[in-house]
Amino acid sequence: MAQISRQMRFTAGQLTFMVQHELWDGNIEDHADQGVAIMVAAPVDGKETTLLRFNCFDIEKSYMYGPENATLKHEGPAMLGNQERVSHGPGQLYRMDPISDGNPIGWSIRTMEKKLPKMLVKAGYPAIAGSLDLGAIVRTLPEVEACARELYAAKRNTVKHNRGTHVYDIGAIKIGLEMRRLPVGDGGLAIHVLADLAGSTENSYVEETEILAFDCFWDGPHYHYGPRNKNHRIYWDRTVIENPLEWVFEQFENKKLGAMIERAGYPGVAADLDQDKLASLLPTIKTQAFTMWEEGEALTGHPGLPLEVTPNLVTR
Repeated sequence: MAQISRQMRFTAGQLTFMVQHELWDGNIEDHADQGVAIMVAAPVDGKETTLLRFNCFDIEKSYMYGPENATLKHEGPAMLGNQERVSHGPGQLYRMDPISDGNPIGWSIRTMEKKLPKMLVKAGYPAIAGSLDLGAIVRTLPEVEACARELYAAKRNTVKHNRGTHVYDIGAIKIGLEMRRLPVGDGGLAIHVLADLAGSTENSYVEETEILAFDCFWDGPHYHYGPRNKNHRIYWDRTVIENPLEWVFEQFENKKLGAMIERAGYPGVAADLDQDKLASLLPTIKTQAFTMWEEGEALTGHPGLPLEVTPNLVTR
Protein backbone atom coordinates (compact mmCIF):
# COMPACT_ATOMS: atom_id res chain seq x y z
CA MET A 1 0.00 0.00 0.00
CA ALA A 2 1.36 3.40 -0.94
CA GLN A 3 2.42 5.82 1.78
CA ILE A 4 -0.20 8.59 2.12
CA SER A 5 1.04 11.81 3.71
CA ARG A 6 -2.18 13.85 3.73
CA GLN A 7 -5.77 13.65 2.49
CA MET A 8 -8.10 16.60 1.86
CA ARG A 9 -11.87 16.26 1.35
CA PHE A 10 -14.40 18.45 -0.50
CA THR A 11 -18.18 17.91 -0.48
CA ALA A 12 -20.46 18.66 -3.44
CA GLY A 13 -23.96 17.36 -2.78
CA GLN A 14 -23.77 13.61 -2.26
CA LEU A 15 -20.27 13.43 -3.77
CA THR A 16 -17.02 13.74 -1.87
CA PHE A 17 -13.81 14.64 -3.72
CA MET A 18 -10.73 13.30 -1.92
CA VAL A 19 -7.22 14.50 -2.76
CA GLN A 20 -4.14 12.81 -1.32
CA HIS A 21 -0.40 12.66 -1.91
CA GLU A 22 1.01 9.14 -2.36
CA LEU A 23 4.55 7.77 -2.37
CA TRP A 24 5.15 4.43 -4.11
CA ASP A 25 8.37 2.46 -3.62
CA GLY A 26 9.64 0.13 -6.33
CA ASN A 27 9.50 -3.59 -5.34
CA ILE A 28 7.32 -2.63 -2.36
CA GLU A 29 4.42 -1.16 -4.32
CA ASP A 30 3.79 -1.52 -8.05
CA HIS A 31 6.71 0.72 -9.08
CA ALA A 32 8.71 3.74 -7.92
CA ASP A 33 6.57 6.86 -8.24
CA GLN A 34 4.85 9.67 -6.36
CA GLY A 35 2.23 12.32 -6.91
CA VAL A 36 -1.45 13.06 -6.23
CA ALA A 37 -4.55 10.88 -6.44
CA ILE A 38 -8.01 12.43 -6.87
CA MET A 39 -10.94 10.21 -5.87
CA VAL A 40 -14.68 10.74 -6.36
CA ALA A 41 -16.70 9.00 -3.63
CA ALA A 42 -20.30 8.66 -2.48
CA PRO A 43 -22.32 6.44 -0.11
CA VAL A 44 -23.20 3.07 -1.67
CA ASP A 45 -25.25 0.67 0.46
CA GLY A 46 -24.43 2.77 3.51
CA LYS A 47 -20.65 2.74 2.92
CA GLU A 48 -18.46 5.49 1.48
CA THR A 49 -17.26 4.05 -1.83
CA THR A 50 -14.73 5.32 -4.36
CA LEU A 51 -16.51 5.63 -7.71
CA LEU A 52 -13.68 7.11 -9.81
CA ARG A 53 -9.96 7.53 -9.22
CA PHE A 54 -7.47 9.75 -11.10
CA ASN A 55 -3.75 8.92 -10.68
CA CYS A 56 -1.74 12.13 -11.25
CA PHE A 57 1.79 10.86 -10.64
CA ASP A 58 5.21 11.38 -12.17
CA ILE A 59 4.99 8.10 -14.11
CA GLU A 60 1.57 6.57 -13.48
CA LYS A 61 -0.96 8.80 -15.26
CA SER A 62 -4.26 6.97 -15.38
CA TYR A 63 -7.87 6.92 -14.27
CA MET A 64 -10.09 4.12 -13.05
CA TYR A 65 -13.81 3.47 -13.30
CA GLY A 66 -15.30 1.75 -10.24
CA PRO A 67 -12.18 0.89 -8.21
CA GLU A 68 -14.45 -0.85 -5.66
CA ASN A 69 -17.03 -2.21 -8.10
CA ALA A 70 -16.38 -5.93 -8.42
CA THR A 71 -19.32 -6.36 -10.84
CA LEU A 72 -17.98 -3.92 -13.44
CA LYS A 73 -17.41 -5.65 -16.78
CA HIS A 74 -14.02 -5.31 -18.48
CA GLU A 75 -15.11 -4.81 -22.06
CA GLY A 76 -12.87 -4.35 -25.08
CA PRO A 77 -13.49 -3.68 -28.78
CA ALA A 78 -14.80 -6.52 -30.93
CA MET A 79 -11.67 -6.42 -33.10
CA LEU A 80 -9.70 -7.90 -30.20
CA GLY A 81 -11.91 -10.99 -30.21
CA ASN A 82 -13.63 -12.73 -27.35
CA GLN A 83 -10.55 -14.22 -25.74
CA GLU A 84 -10.32 -14.00 -21.96
CA ARG A 85 -8.71 -10.77 -20.78
CA VAL A 86 -6.50 -10.49 -17.68
CA SER A 87 -8.18 -8.53 -14.88
CA HIS A 88 -6.28 -7.02 -11.96
CA GLY A 89 -9.24 -6.74 -9.60
CA PRO A 90 -12.28 -4.45 -9.46
CA GLY A 91 -12.54 -1.43 -11.71
CA GLN A 92 -11.43 -0.63 -15.23
CA LEU A 93 -8.18 1.29 -15.72
CA TYR A 94 -7.41 3.64 -18.61
CA ARG A 95 -4.09 5.38 -19.25
CA MET A 96 -3.78 9.09 -19.86
CA ASP A 97 -1.55 10.02 -22.79
CA PRO A 98 0.94 12.55 -21.36
CA ILE A 99 1.58 13.90 -24.86
CA SER A 100 -1.99 14.68 -25.88
CA ASP A 101 -3.57 15.06 -22.43
CA GLY A 102 -0.87 17.24 -20.88
CA ASN A 103 -0.72 17.83 -17.13
CA PRO A 104 -2.67 15.01 -15.42
CA ILE A 105 -4.21 17.24 -12.73
CA GLY A 106 -5.47 19.74 -15.29
CA TRP A 107 -6.76 16.96 -17.54
CA SER A 108 -8.59 15.26 -14.67
CA ILE A 109 -10.37 18.44 -13.59
CA ARG A 110 -11.34 19.41 -17.16
CA THR A 111 -12.63 15.92 -17.84
CA MET A 112 -14.75 15.85 -14.68
CA GLU A 113 -16.19 19.27 -15.55
CA LYS A 114 -17.43 17.90 -18.89
CA LYS A 115 -17.92 14.17 -18.44
CA LEU A 116 -18.53 13.36 -14.77
CA PRO A 117 -22.14 12.06 -15.10
CA LYS A 118 -21.25 9.81 -18.05
CA MET A 119 -18.14 8.54 -16.26
CA LEU A 120 -20.20 7.61 -13.20
CA VAL A 121 -22.61 5.67 -15.41
CA LYS A 122 -19.68 3.77 -16.97
CA ALA A 123 -18.33 3.10 -13.46
CA GLY A 124 -21.60 1.31 -12.67
CA TYR A 125 -23.42 3.97 -10.65
CA PRO A 126 -26.23 5.33 -12.88
CA ALA A 127 -28.49 6.28 -9.94
CA ILE A 128 -25.81 8.53 -8.48
CA ALA A 129 -25.06 9.99 -11.91
CA GLY A 130 -28.72 10.95 -12.32
CA SER A 131 -28.96 12.79 -9.01
CA LEU A 132 -25.84 14.99 -9.04
CA ASP A 133 -25.83 18.58 -7.80
CA LEU A 134 -24.04 19.92 -10.87
CA GLY A 135 -23.93 23.48 -9.52
CA ALA A 136 -22.13 22.36 -6.36
CA ILE A 137 -19.70 20.28 -8.44
CA VAL A 138 -18.83 23.25 -10.68
CA ARG A 139 -18.20 25.41 -7.60
CA THR A 140 -16.10 22.71 -5.88
CA LEU A 141 -13.82 21.51 -8.69
CA PRO A 142 -11.60 24.66 -8.67
CA GLU A 143 -10.93 24.03 -4.97
CA VAL A 144 -10.11 20.41 -5.73
CA GLU A 145 -7.68 21.48 -8.46
CA ALA A 146 -5.95 24.07 -6.26
CA CYS A 147 -5.55 21.52 -3.49
CA ALA A 148 -4.19 18.87 -5.85
CA ARG A 149 -1.59 21.23 -7.28
CA GLU A 150 -0.56 22.40 -3.81
CA LEU A 151 -0.18 18.86 -2.46
CA TYR A 152 1.75 17.74 -5.56
CA ALA A 153 4.38 20.39 -4.84
CA ALA A 154 4.27 20.68 -1.05
CA LYS A 155 4.14 17.02 0.00
CA ARG A 156 6.74 15.68 -2.45
CA ASN A 157 9.02 13.31 -0.59
CA THR A 158 12.68 14.27 -1.04
CA VAL A 159 15.79 13.66 1.05
CA LYS A 160 19.14 15.41 1.53
CA HIS A 161 21.85 13.01 2.64
CA ASN A 162 25.35 13.75 3.84
CA ARG A 163 27.89 13.90 1.00
CA GLY A 164 30.13 11.15 2.41
CA THR A 165 33.41 10.94 4.31
CA HIS A 166 35.44 9.90 1.23
CA VAL A 167 34.64 11.96 -1.88
CA TYR A 168 36.16 11.38 -5.34
CA ASP A 169 36.10 14.09 -8.04
CA ILE A 170 35.27 12.70 -11.48
CA GLY A 171 34.79 15.90 -13.47
CA ALA A 172 31.06 16.44 -13.98
CA ILE A 173 30.24 14.34 -10.93
CA LYS A 174 31.65 13.35 -7.57
CA ILE A 175 31.19 10.04 -5.77
CA GLY A 176 30.98 10.05 -1.98
CA LEU A 177 31.20 7.03 0.32
CA GLU A 178 29.60 7.02 3.76
CA MET A 179 28.91 4.51 6.50
CA ARG A 180 25.28 5.30 7.41
CA ARG A 181 23.10 4.32 10.35
CA LEU A 182 19.42 5.24 10.76
CA PRO A 183 17.83 5.82 14.20
CA VAL A 184 15.89 2.53 13.77
CA GLY A 185 19.20 0.65 13.48
CA ASP A 186 19.18 -0.11 9.75
CA GLY A 187 22.05 1.16 7.65
CA GLY A 188 25.19 0.24 5.79
CA LEU A 189 27.45 1.66 3.14
CA ALA A 190 25.96 4.53 1.11
CA ILE A 191 27.25 5.69 -2.27
CA HIS A 192 26.31 9.28 -3.13
CA VAL A 193 26.58 10.56 -6.71
CA LEU A 194 26.92 14.37 -6.59
CA ALA A 195 27.04 17.19 -9.12
CA ASP A 196 27.57 20.96 -8.91
CA LEU A 197 24.39 22.59 -10.18
CA ALA A 198 22.92 26.10 -10.38
CA GLY A 199 26.19 27.94 -10.88
CA SER A 200 29.95 27.54 -11.37
CA THR A 201 32.46 26.52 -8.72
CA GLU A 202 33.88 30.08 -8.61
CA ASN A 203 30.52 31.51 -7.55
CA SER A 204 29.21 31.46 -4.01
CA TYR A 205 25.80 30.26 -5.16
CA VAL A 206 27.00 26.98 -6.68
CA GLU A 207 24.97 24.11 -5.24
CA GLU A 208 26.30 20.60 -4.82
CA THR A 209 23.32 18.31 -5.36
CA GLU A 210 22.97 14.59 -4.82
CA ILE A 211 21.57 13.15 -8.05
CA LEU A 212 21.70 9.44 -7.19
CA ALA A 213 21.99 7.59 -3.89
CA PHE A 214 22.65 3.90 -3.29
CA ASP A 215 21.93 2.79 0.28
CA CYS A 216 23.40 -0.70 0.65
CA PHE A 217 21.65 -1.32 3.97
CA TRP A 218 21.61 -4.61 5.85
CA ASP A 219 17.80 -4.71 6.26
CA GLY A 220 16.17 -2.44 3.67
CA PRO A 221 18.71 -1.83 0.88
CA HIS A 222 17.46 0.60 -1.77
CA TYR A 223 18.52 3.33 -4.18
CA HIS A 224 17.16 6.75 -5.13
CA TYR A 225 16.78 8.34 -8.55
CA GLY A 226 17.09 12.09 -7.92
CA PRO A 227 16.80 12.24 -4.11
CA ARG A 228 16.41 16.05 -4.33
CA ASN A 229 14.28 15.89 -7.49
CA LYS A 230 11.63 13.21 -8.15
CA ASN A 231 13.11 10.87 -5.52
CA HIS A 232 11.93 7.62 -7.07
CA ARG A 233 13.06 4.95 -4.62
CA ILE A 234 13.61 1.30 -5.51
CA TYR A 235 14.25 -1.52 -3.03
CA TRP A 236 16.49 -4.36 -4.13
CA ASP A 237 15.06 -7.87 -4.25
CA ARG A 238 17.57 -9.61 -1.99
CA THR A 239 16.75 -12.99 -3.51
CA VAL A 240 18.00 -11.78 -6.89
CA ILE A 241 20.55 -9.16 -5.73
CA GLU A 242 22.38 -10.84 -2.86
CA ASN A 243 25.10 -8.18 -2.59
CA PRO A 244 23.82 -4.65 -3.40
CA LEU A 245 27.30 -3.11 -3.18
CA GLU A 246 28.62 -5.48 -5.86
CA TRP A 247 25.54 -4.66 -7.97
CA VAL A 248 26.23 -0.90 -7.77
CA PHE A 249 29.80 -1.30 -9.00
CA GLU A 250 28.63 -3.62 -11.78
CA GLN A 251 26.38 -0.80 -13.05
CA PHE A 252 29.30 1.64 -12.96
CA GLU A 253 31.66 -0.81 -14.68
CA ASN A 254 29.07 -1.63 -17.35
CA LYS A 255 28.62 2.09 -18.16
CA LYS A 256 25.07 2.32 -16.81
CA LEU A 257 25.75 5.40 -14.68
CA GLY A 258 25.04 7.91 -17.47
CA ALA A 259 21.61 6.41 -18.17
CA MET A 260 20.83 6.35 -14.47
CA ILE A 261 21.76 10.03 -14.12
CA GLU A 262 19.51 10.86 -17.06
CA ARG A 263 16.59 8.95 -15.52
CA ALA A 264 17.19 10.89 -12.29
CA GLY A 265 16.36 14.07 -14.21
CA TYR A 266 19.81 15.42 -15.10
CA PRO A 267 20.46 14.81 -18.82
CA GLY A 268 23.02 17.63 -18.98
CA VAL A 269 25.14 16.01 -16.27
CA ALA A 270 24.82 12.63 -18.01
CA ALA A 271 26.06 14.16 -21.28
CA ASP A 272 29.16 15.54 -19.52
CA LEU A 273 30.03 12.28 -17.73
CA ASP A 274 33.66 11.28 -18.39
CA GLN A 275 33.50 7.49 -18.64
CA ASP A 276 37.29 7.14 -19.02
CA LYS A 277 38.00 9.11 -15.84
CA LEU A 278 35.33 7.14 -14.01
CA ALA A 279 36.87 3.86 -15.16
CA SER A 280 40.34 4.97 -14.01
CA LEU A 281 39.11 5.85 -10.49
CA LEU A 282 36.70 2.95 -9.98
CA PRO A 283 39.33 0.49 -8.65
CA THR A 284 40.33 3.00 -5.94
CA ILE A 285 36.71 3.81 -5.05
CA LYS A 286 35.77 0.14 -4.97
CA THR A 287 38.68 -0.78 -2.71
CA GLN A 288 37.76 1.98 -0.24
CA ALA A 289 34.08 1.01 -0.35
CA PHE A 290 34.80 -2.62 0.54
CA THR A 291 37.22 -1.53 3.26
CA MET A 292 34.38 0.47 4.86
CA TRP A 293 31.98 -2.44 4.21
CA GLU A 294 34.27 -4.75 6.19
CA GLU A 295 34.84 -2.12 8.90
CA GLY A 296 31.12 -2.01 9.60
CA GLU A 297 30.97 -5.80 9.75
CA ALA A 298 33.72 -5.81 12.38
CA LEU A 299 32.07 -3.03 14.42
CA THR A 300 28.41 -4.06 14.34
CA GLY A 301 28.03 -7.40 12.58
CA HIS A 302 26.45 -5.70 9.56
CA PRO A 303 28.47 -4.62 6.47
CA GLY A 304 29.16 -0.88 6.36
CA LEU A 305 27.11 -0.13 9.49
CA PRO A 306 28.77 2.28 11.97
CA LEU A 307 28.23 2.28 15.73
CA GLU A 308 26.59 5.73 15.88
CA VAL A 309 23.57 7.20 14.12
CA THR A 310 24.42 9.44 11.12
CA PRO A 311 21.47 11.80 10.62
CA ASN A 312 20.66 13.24 7.20
CA LEU A 313 21.30 16.94 6.59
CA VAL A 314 17.57 17.55 6.26
CA THR A 315 14.83 15.46 7.86
CA ARG A 316 12.64 15.49 4.77
